[in-house]
Amino acid sequence: MSFGDILEDVGGMGKFQIIHVLLLVVPTLFLPSHNMLQNFVAAVPDHHCRVRLEMNGSGPANATTTLQAEELLRAFIPLDQNQELEQCRVYSSPQWHLLDPNATWRNTTEYDMQICTDGWTYDHSQFKATIVTEWDLVCAWKSLKWISQSIYMAGLLIGAIILGRLSDKYGRRTLLFCSYFQLAVCGTCGSFSSSYSLFCFWRFLSGMALSGVTLNAACLQVEWVPTRFRTSVSMINGYLYTLGQLNLAGLAYGIRDWRWFQFTVSVPYFIFFLYSWWIPESARLLILNDKADAALKLLRRVAKLNGKEAEGEKLTAAVLKSKMENEHLGTKYKRSVLDLFRTLAMRKIACCTMLVWFATSLAYYGLAIDLQGFGVDIYLIQLIFGAVDIPAKTLGFLSMTLIGRRFTQGISLILAGSIILANIFVPKELQALRTSFAAVGKGCLAVSFACCYLYSGELYPTVVRQTGMGLVSTLARVGAMLAPIIRMSGDYVSFLPLAIYGGIPVIAGVAAFSLPETRQVPLPETIEEIENRALKDAEKDKDSKRGEIPLQETHITLMKQTV
Repeated sequence: MSFGDILEDVGGMGKFQIIHVLLLVVPTLFLPSHNMLQNFVAAVPDHHCRVRLEMNGSGPANATTTLQAEELLRAFIPLDQNQELEQCRVYSSPQWHLLDPNATWRNTTEYDMQICTDGWTYDHSQFKATIVTEWDLVCAWKSLKWISQSIYMAGLLIGAIILGRLSDKYGRRTLLFCSYFQLAVCGTCGSFSSSYSLFCFWRFLSGMALSGVTLNAACLQVEWVPTRFRTSVSMINGYLYTLGQLNLAGLAYGIRDWRWFQFTVSVPYFIFFLYSWWIPESARLLILNDKADAALKLLRRVAKLNGKEAEGEKLTAAVLKSKMENEHLGTKYKRSVLDLFRTLAMRKIACCTMLVWFATSLAYYGLAIDLQGFGVDIYLIQLIFGAVDIPAKTLGFLSMTLIGRRFTQGISLILAGSIILANIFVPKELQALRTSFAAVGKGCLAVSFACCYLYSGELYPTVVRQTGMGLVSTLARVGAMLAPIIRMSGDYVSFLPLAIYGGIPVIAGVAAFSLPETRQVPLPETIEEIENRALKDAEKDKDSKRGEIPLQETHITLMKQTV
């Protein structure tokens, strides 16, 4: 007997579960608005050095009245290879002769130039204000844009480590509504930041809170929903996250000021915080923590809401403890991360899944956080990147169900990596082709992410499943944290970021094919069960190879007899 049997007794997937799941998945709509906030609040508009157009006797007195301001800038700012104004340099002194159409042009390197000294002028036609225009994060300071995103991802990492442990001690519900409140407050405070460092501080805390939201919401869904409905609930989460990406494009298009935009995507979490008080604690966790009486009250409340009040009244604390006896005994034996590496089969699973999660997250966020790099309208490409997930996740779900997890995981990573690598050789002028490649690659990575959660959960045995999932999710957040840093390497070697984003998924995809298939296979309970399965698979491989030798020898004998 298990907790799943208890859930079935009090109504299975009843009215309570439907309301419970809806309340937990609605915040998923706004998760992409925080994960991909960087694309819009840190967008870089067209810019050039700010110059003083007063003549001060150094040029023609009526220059400002006879020439357009844009033309006048050519005397102050050199042109780049595309005949556009340089973004980071100005002439040391005005070159008035360059305004004469009959003048003989010389190479701009022949003139003395210097970096911008009076700040920058920005084009506000597309973005009213961003953190880049607010704090001049351009030229020598452009790396600060990417560092702010890495700091946010570091918050996700620290939050997963700290809040995951705290939720086991203090409860999923407590940590969930605390995380809602923290995300609402820190996101709102971030929109009022008076400096770049303060903005990064609030973003870090927002990242921590978002980890608490995703981890505890997922646990509460799984622990209150019957096993046969978990895949469906997981799909709902995936599609709502995709819908959240489409919603992000619409919000960003309508709100062009970064402060108001961040404020808008943060305030809803105050509402989620208020209604989260209705969400009950995990009854399963309460029983395992020797709080069967509290769990009994919750289960009777659930039974009443599901129309199973009579069945709920039959439950007692003693019945709950007896049905959960096996799981309760399992919690007495503490497992550590080291248990994932003590045996050969577990070591293989741990290393491969770590690589798969790291590669998926690194490549996914490498593509998703630099939409401006594709040279296409940023709102349009956000819409495309969100929409492509719908057919991709549908195909992925069918592949996982009909073909298998191993094939889906491996092929999605190899395809994604290959497409990203192919983009290195596509000329920048072919923007439509580059965008199409990137969208398909991002769709493949979305499939890989969807498969990761299911496949890894089925690979790890029950006694170390939470430990294993914590380890691989940590590696995923490390990948997300490194993605913006790797993007900065493009300033020195243009193709290096795409080479890394594409090469690592290909390697991870090949490694995924060495994992065992879990489709229609019972979940393993112990590490010993994993080792026994590995031995049986190895014996099957040996038997199949032995069976090939007699066939080859028979074929050779027949050939000799014919001759």
